[in-house]
Amino acid sequence: MKDNNKVFWKGVEELGNSPEFVKNAQNEFPEFLPLKNSSEESNGTDRRDFLKLLGFSVAAVSLAACEAPVKKAIPYLNKPEEIEPGIANYYASTFVDGGEYCSVLVKTREGRPIKIEGNKLSSVTKGGTNGRVQASVLSLYDTARIQGPLIKGAAATWADLDKQVGVQLGAIAATGGNIRIVSPTILSPTTKKAIAAFKAKYPSTEHVQYDANSSYGILKANQTSFGQAVIPSYDFSKAEVIVGFGADFLGTWISPIEFVSQYADTRRLSKTKKTMSQHFQFETALSLTGSNADYRQPIKPSQEGLFIAELYNKIVSSKVSTTPVKNDVLDKAAAALLKASNRGKSLVVSGSNDVNVQILVNEINLALGNYGTTISLATPSFQKQGNDEAMNTFINDAVAGKVNAVIFYGSNPVFDHARGAELAKALSSVSLTVSFADRVDETAALTKFVAPDHHYLEAWGDAEPRAGFYSLGQPSISPIFKTRAAQESLLLWSGNSGDYYEFLKSNWISSILGGASWDQALQDGVFEPKNKSGVEVTASSFDRSAVEAGIIKNYPANTSGIELKLYEKIGLGTGSQANNPWLQELPDPISKATWDNYVAVSASYAKANALEQGDRVAVKSANYSVELPVLIQPGQAGNTVSIAIGYGRTHVGKCGDGVGKNVYPFARFVDGSVLDFVTGVSVTKLGGDKYPIAQTQTHHTLMARPIIQDALLSEYINDPSAGRFKPTVSTPDGKKAPALVDIWKDQHHQPNHLWSMSIDLNTCLGCGACVIACQAENNVPVVGKKEVLNAREMHWIRIDRYYSSDAEPTKTGEYFTSDAEGIGYGTLEIPSENPQVTFQPMMCQHCNHAPCETVCPVAATTHSSEGLNQMTYNRCIGTRYCANNCPYKVRRFNWFKYFDNEEKFDKNVAMNTSLGRMVLNPDVTVRSRGVMEKCSFCVQKIQEGKLKAKKEKRHIVDGEVTTACAAACATGAILFGDLRDVEGKVYQERNVHNPERTYTVLEELNVQPNITYLTKIRNISKA
Repeated sequence: MKDNNKVFWKGVEELGNSPEFVKNAQNEFPEFLPLKNSSEESNGTDRRDFLKLLGFSVAAVSLAACEAPVKKAIPYLNKPEEIEPGIANYYASTFVDGGEYCSVLVKTREGRPIKIEGNKLSSVTKGGTNGRVQASVLSLYDTARIQGPLIKGAAATWADLDKQVGVQLGAIAATGGNIRIVSPTILSPTTKKAIAAFKAKYPSTEHVQYDANSSYGILKANQTSFGQAVIPSYDFSKAEVIVGFGADFLGTWISPIEFVSQYADTRRLSKTKKTMSQHFQFETALSLTGSNADYRQPIKPSQEGLFIAELYNKIVSSKVSTTPVKNDVLDKAAAALLKASNRGKSLVVSGSNDVNVQILVNEINLALGNYGTTISLATPSFQKQGNDEAMNTFINDAVAGKVNAVIFYGSNPVFDHARGAELAKALSSVSLTVSFADRVDETAALTKFVAPDHHYLEAWGDAEPRAGFYSLGQPSISPIFKTRAAQESLLLWSGNSGDYYEFLKSNWISSILGGASWDQALQDGVFEPKNKSGVEVTASSFDRSAVEAGIIKNYPANTSGIELKLYEKIGLGTGSQANNPWLQELPDPISKATWDNYVAVSASYAKANALEQGDRVAVKSANYSVELPVLIQPGQAGNTVSIAIGYGRTHVGKCGDGVGKNVYPFARFVDGSVLDFVTGVSVTKLGGDKYPIAQTQTHHTLMARPIIQDALLSEYINDPSAGRFKPTVSTPDGKKAPALVDIWKDQHHQPNHLWSMSIDLNTCLGCGACVIACQAENNVPVVGKKEVLNAREMHWIRIDRYYSSDAEPTKTGEYFTSDAEGIGYGTLEIPSENPQVTFQPMMCQHCNHAPCETVCPVAATTHSSEGLNQMTYNRCIGTRYCANNCPYKVRRFNWFKYFDNEEKFDKNVAMNTSLGRMVLNPDVTVRSRGVMEKCSFCVQKIQEGKLKAKKEKRHIVDGEVTTACAAACATGAILFGDLRDVEGKVYQERNVHNPERTYTVLEELNVQPNITYLTKIRNISKA
């Protein structure tokens, strides 16, 4: 689509205007795209045949869809004091998955956790969440979890397991045998104390921590530079210049929930703030962070060390002798960093796990005066404590038969470590093997004892994500299965009391609270003492010649061949929640792909090697190979390929098993660290049919109309309305414009409330937390890969990702535009190797002149007196006229009973069980087959807020009522409120702070949406 002399496009299909894309874009009922060996038949049905069916069998289906399931109301015989039927309870708790951390509030209904919210009392996560945190509530109800202890794969009692483990531990300790506890990063100070108690009982025990996506290079570099083996805390909110090298700090690097909030503060603009940070990103694969950068430079992984060395030489007076790099973006970044006004107000970060690279990053930040402002070692982060060298030594010892007992605590190294296959073979020779896994995962399947741990929503716990910043976790439901806290197991085996709650409380009172109230800390969920110790660094030391040698060795000046980059996806992460269908079906922010990993290649590489989307290829290194489909990804560095970790699970559950391929074994152990890239790989095209990748990016195309409105910061400063597209209506001769004619009844006289939303494209970073939050709050079904391929995903809110280019398109072949002579099959030739990216949340716009309302034959969709476009489910007969007439393509049709346990939806098992249904929100109707659904502005939350205010005889306070998407957004990009409240945030945003930037999508249609957007502003110098 073209707007403001810019070309916007959603994906390679739209860019190339391929026949398949054109056919699907024009097809009201997209043709079914079966998977290989699928028995499903095509259901491409033309409109005439559909109307015939509507008059016969589909009519019967529509009537059946109106039948509500039988419900039984069973009263409490002895009602718990804290539970009021129909009233939600909230419990402060803590989400921890390895080093990933978030302080949360758990919403429960009748004792069932059903929704996760962010805890605004935390100064670390500040009420933000991400998709994995939001989806974690569904993992609680996963039937793949172990329902009790196992001995050699058979069900056992806790007494038998404790007896046998205790006897073997005693025998091993008596002979001085080596015992290892292997875990990911442990954030819990009390868990560390329990491990210490275990080590006191068995002195030959060593605790080995490793991270599936390691940051050990930073730990080791800080030990070298400053004598502290810790990760510093970063504050992006104080940075006016940000330079990133392969660090996806908005997506997966160290503490993204914390960082996105800080970063958004630097990108927010208003009448009183017309400055924003300038962000430079150098990376191989197009990441969430790179897609939000002002300047992005694709580089090969083997070039990262040279680029950072070159930046070091430009910033620091004492040089390192490495091969010089010439790059315009690097020159701009160096100039911005060296600007006198930016001293102490910049930040350089790298995602490299190479200690030599990280030492140079330390020196750059020190020279720029960033320590003590944007970066701090006085209050270090504890979110990455994994030691690659210790883990490597453990595997060497296990292979050599030197380990007598190993306890896997929250870890699965057989799957998520590069040497997992070696460890798998070695475990058979270890006398005692125990796993605390919640399921028989790849590692637990090879252990003799499985002592399943609780889900975090069933357990007591705590965390210290940053020095001096504590949080508590408490159970919001009794254990569903016969599981036991891992800490209790360690305490029992070490001869202590097994009551972990008392152990936790005692530790907090004696070591953390310092006289503060335990009850208050438990209620708040966080405890952050005001007086925090720590001294900031002012000097460093390192062996320059050793760093030079390391850079020269690992980053040669001229590399040939293909390089493979491994990366972590926003949704699936490292794969620990791979059996969660919400995460599997969450479209990746960049590729918009679901249910798979793939080999991302650049368009130039694909063209040079005759590769097309979906072609199957074999990627092979010296020691490992996988076969995966190709995905053509704009922004991918030339002569490189990227593959996501976290896929290829074989023992996680029906939903996640067999999805994608495991690529952890590609990682290399170099100079004491695990590196996530491989040079000299081969990519070989395989024969056979193409593999369908379930992408959503072009399912709901808006057909070449102006959607995104953007401008440069310099243009915005001169003209706050810069970038705004103002539709005009005029006669062909350019004379007086005709008056607009409305066919709708005026909807502008809502007497009490007018619920509205404002979305800032500058601070929407595209993470997708809102998508999962909406899914959890509104009982949005999962449909599975087959249905996604059929363009039938059900998400009420989607994050549209647009690429853009300033280049004019070159048309080749027989090409026609969509608004002139029709659509042809030519090609748009646009430079697409490194496009700009814009994210736009898109949901029902709640139009005051809603086109859907005028075409519904049964008035199932209507307009409320408070500005809401309503759906009456039991009136809808499924004509889909409303969907056809919606210009935003935001309405979803239930083709099947997606919540039923039908065999065809084989991946939706986590919610197709009686246990999985416990996550459903009782305040929201579960829709059935033949019914249309879409965003309701979380009307149930609106009603709850109104009733509460009425009961207390007051008006609703701004911010008291919000939607699930707005509550989940860590950046505050989505504002929801009552437009009738002139002091409210939405009114202020539109009419006071950013009136010139405010626009509605497809304004020329005059449908008058209640959702407005703020133009995207980029801090880029004009050429």
